[in-house]
Amino acid sequence: MVSAATPHETLVEVRGLRSQFGAQVVHENLDLDVYRGEILGVVGGSGSGKSVLLRTILGLRHPDAGSVMLFGENLHDLPEGRRVAIESRCGVLFQNGALFSSLTVSENVRVPLMEHTSLSLANALRVSALKIALAGLAPEVRHKYPSELSGGMKKRAALARALALDPDIVFLDEPTSGLDPIAAGAFDQLIRTLRDALGLTVFMITHDLDSLHAICDRVAVLAHKRVIVADSLDKVESFDDPWIREYFRGPRGRAAQSIKALA
Repeated sequence: MVSAATPHETLVEVRGLRSQFGAQVVHENLDLDVYRGEILGVVGGSGSGKSVLLRTILGLRHPDAGSVMLFGENLHDLPEGRRVAIESRCGVLFQNGALFSSLTVSENVRVPLMEHTSLSLANALRVSALKIALAGLAPEVRHKYPSELSGGMKKRAALARALALDPDIVFLDEPTSGLDPIAAGAFDQLIRTLRDALGLTVFMITHDLDSLHAICDRVAVLAHKRVIVADSLDKVESFDDPWIREYFRGPRGRAAQSIKALA
């Protein structure tokens, strides 16, 4: 387990959140903090609203009740210029990578640079090459299109784009989904290395028990329309809740614990 950062600075503060779609209430009175420098794993059953929570934190969806503060500010209360400045401090890797299929990897990484900075093309090319290298991709990959990449390479290319603007916090939506165990493990270690080297904060939605054991400082569990516990993994695993018992102490959870014990 990675040593958690001392939780003095809160980058994300969610209080009393309600998320509702018609008659369906997804979140009710949800509270959550994300601390600077930590890797927070967010887990929950299908339909628990993990991705809805991510979009709400990023300001892509307005809360139906409650508040969401990002870097101490409510995105929905800010003028456009200030809102863009706050958003540029966040990097996002969506579940499928969401790369532009008609652009090369280098061009994909340059999109936020050209949109949010005044860098010349030459400097943007240099920055994109650096981010591609940080994501663990070979230099020649920058000229390839997404259709020419493996699943793991697409994830890394999307991560390079998420890092383009030197964000304070990176949001990852199921980053190891669809990867084989070796590629998933390598991606986990990349995230931990980048966190340590760059001082990143990581908000990671995942269902991958191996990822939780390998790199997460804390785990937040969404169930019953709220975060029922957010703590170190050993404390979460011992929390008395039927979903947690099934998830962490079922056959797959026991297997992940066994692998961790052998590591």
